[in-house]
Order: sequence, then structure tokens, then C-alpha cells
Amino acid sequence: MPELPEVEAARRAIEENCLGKKIKRAIIANDSKVIEGVSSVDFESALLGKTIVSAHRKGKNLWLHLDSPPFPSFQFGMAGAIYIKGVAVTKYKRSAVKDNDEWPSKYSKFFVELDDGLELSFTDKRRFARVRLLKDPTSVPPISELGPDALFEPMTINEFTDSLSKKKIGIKALLLDQSYISGIGNWIADEVLYQARIHPLQICSSLSKENCATLHNCIKEVIQYAVEVDADCKRFPCDWLFHFRWGKKSGKIKGKIPLMKLIIMLKKLFLQVIEKAVEVGADSSQFPSNWIFHSREKKPGKAFVDGKKIDFINAGGRTSAYVPELQKLSGTVATKAAGKPRKQASKKKGGDEAEDNDDDEDGVGDEPTNEEEESTKITKPKKGGNPRGRGRKPPMKRKAKESDDDDDDDDSGGNNDGSSEEDDEDLTEKDRKVKTNTSNKQAKTVKTSKRPVSSQDGKKPKRASS
Repeated sequence: MPELPEVEAARRAIEENCLGKKIKRAIIANDSKVIEGVSSVDFESALLGKTIVSAHRKGKNLWLHLDSPPFPSFQFGMAGAIYIKGVAVTKYKRSAVKDNDEWPSKYSKFFVELDDGLELSFTDKRRFARVRLLKDPTSVPPISELGPDALFEPMTINEFTDSLSKKKIGIKALLLDQSYISGIGNWIADEVLYQARIHPLQICSSLSKENCATLHNCIKEVIQYAVEVDADCKRFPCDWLFHFRWGKKSGKIKGKIPLMKLIIMLKKLFLQVIEKAVEVGADSSQFPSNWIFHSREKKPGKAFVDGKKIDFINAGGRTSAYVPELQKLSGTVATKAAGKPRKQASKKKGGDEAEDNDDDEDGVGDEPTNEEEESTKITKPKKGGNPRGRGRKPPMKRKAKESDDDDDDDDSGGNNDGSSEEDDEDLTEKDRKVKTNTSNKQAKTVKTSKRPVSSQDGKKPKRASS
């Protein structure tokens, strides 16, 4: 979902483009799930003629201060986003509405046109967002229940360390608690814990002062950097976990990157590498420690961040990405975890396999899982076959039009065990004459077949009774 950097980027875009302008037209969606506590008609009438004075944010909530109350407030939910026509505004990585869609989008929940013609829209395709009209947004939930803003009201190191020492829950769950610190969501929590080398399930009170200080610094640096680049993930440092955490499959990246986006990313990374190498005079000892240059001899495999595998677990009720090699549990939590056997995900069958195919980049799912499955691919010989011919392919059936002597075979009483041409040696002269009538056709059959003459071709004709 959109987190502090994305919502702050929206606030800054409004502040730079919309302040001091009057609302001359408003369209509020008739969606009671998103538009909370007021009808669309009343919402629209409360906005018309008002001037936007300022834009405010706390945590992941945004509200507009007009020249008189009530004020519109926005809780972004899973996919909420602010759009300003003709202005580039960074959206959440998984925002569902594209820039080239119709305007205003069919997913627009709040739309206003300003007196200079500028148009602003809040969209939400998934309908988890909430748009409210409030006299004082800061005095009522959800904003009134939020903890200090991670950007504007950061704790001191001592306050942070002291507060963690009193918490008996996992660190990831605490960071996601908006009443503790507001603005940190799933991807930021994963990022700061990865950079601080702290396991998501580590109990807060078990963290050392050094761990707390490192985590405090990582929160500050990650949020400030993301805000400075307007939450544009293409400008995040290439060694951030952010770029590799979206596949939700241990040791794999979901690999579905549009070609143009991939080209842009590679170009940017290429320039960064060249510039850094030139800057240090190509002295490899001064290359960043996370460059693959230093570990090119390592065996390739499931390593995607600094040559280390990303794993996924549930922490704080959310899917959490972390690097086991760097983020290790310690203390009693580690002891308890070691005593519990790790559950291995069972292979999905039937319809579930189709859903997994997109992520199964190695095509492992196409291989048999054991010898029994593999054996089902081998054709089993029919019962009653020739025991001496075990392992040989059963004879192919002759086509009806090639078997003009079927009437003779039906009455022959001969064996069906793959008799060969050697049986003909025992035939009497009389028998050979009887067989002459069909020899031409049999010869044709032998020429067109690459296998030995079948039992049907070599059967003895029934001897005439004396």
C-alpha cells in the first residue's frame, strides 16, 4: 500500500500546484464504501467555491485545509493515489490506474476542477481507501490515534531505545503499528530491518542498544531518501531490498518487467557503475562492498541481494521479506525457533499448479517428482506377451487393407508368441505350395516393414487332414 514517501509526494505536488486556487467544480463518487459518512451531493456542495489553503499529512493520511471547514481527508488504503492533470505525481508501485487511462479515471472517487483549469483526482480501484469530510481531521480517528510521524516527528535515539526495551512483541509487528510510529508500512519495515540486519521476528526488548541505534538511523535514512526522490522507486539505491522483494517466492524474483522499464533500469545502473569506477580511478579495492565484483567466483544460485538469498515469512500479519544470512534471530527467540521444525510447503496439485507456473521460472514443475510418476510415462507390455521378447516393443498392428490373408490366420491355430521365419523350415513341400499363393503379398509386407516378420506373417497354414 502507499506509505509515507508516496503520500508525502502527493502532498508536495498539491502544495506546489494547487494552493491559493478556488474549487469551481466537484464530482464525488456515489460509493458509500469509500466516501464515508456523507452523501456525494453534500460533499460536492461543501467544496464548491472554497479555496485550497494548504495540504497536510500525518503518517499515511492526507487532508486539504480549505479557507473554511469542513476539510476533505484521504486515507490511501491499498491502492489510493493522487493525480493532477498535466503534473507528474509519483504513485505507489502497484497503483492500478495508468497515466494513459481515461480522464478522470472511472476509478476516481474525488475530483475537483480549480479556477485556473487545473484538475485533481483521488482514485482507488480496490476500494480500500477512505475519503472523509471533517471539521477537524486531527481531532478524530484515524489521525487522532496515530503515533508520531516518522518524518516530521521522529523519536530521539534514547526515546526509541527506551520504548523498544518495554515491548514484548516482534520488531516488524511494532513498526507496522501506526499508533507507535505513523507512516511505516510493509516495504519500509522490510527495508529498514534488512539494512539494520535485524530479523523481523526478533523481540523488541531483546535488541541491544547498538541494534536500536542502527535501526533508528536506518529508519531516518530510508524515509528521508525516499522522500527526497519523491518516492520514485527507479531512483532508489540499486542495493535496496525494495527492488527484489515483490516476487514473494524465496530465492526468486518475479521476473515480469516490461521491456522499456528494464532498459531504463539497466541504463541507470550501468551509468552508476561506470561513474563510481571512474571516480575511484578503477581501484577495485575502493569499489562498494556490495558489488558482485568482489564475489564473482561464488557459485550462482538463489542469491539476489549482495549474493544472498531473500526469504519470506509472516511477521506482524504481513508477508515480510528478509535475508536469513544477515538478519538472524538471537536470544530466547532463536532458541524457540530452532526447536520448531520448519514446515515445508507442499507441492500444489491440479488447478493450483497453473497459478504457480508464472513464478516457476526454472520449469521445475514439469519434471516428475519421483520414480513412480516417471514410470507412468513408460508403456507397459500386455499380458501374455513373449517372455523371450521382454523389453522389446510389441509388434505393430497391421492395417486391415494389408492383411488379405486374415482368413487363413483366423483358422490357423498357430501360436501367437512371435514365431519367426525359422518355423517355415519345417514345412513340407505341399505346405510350401499352399503358401505360395500368399507369398507375393507377404513379401510386400516384409519390404514395407522395418521390423522382423510378425507372428501373423509367419504362421503355419493348417495341414490338410489325411
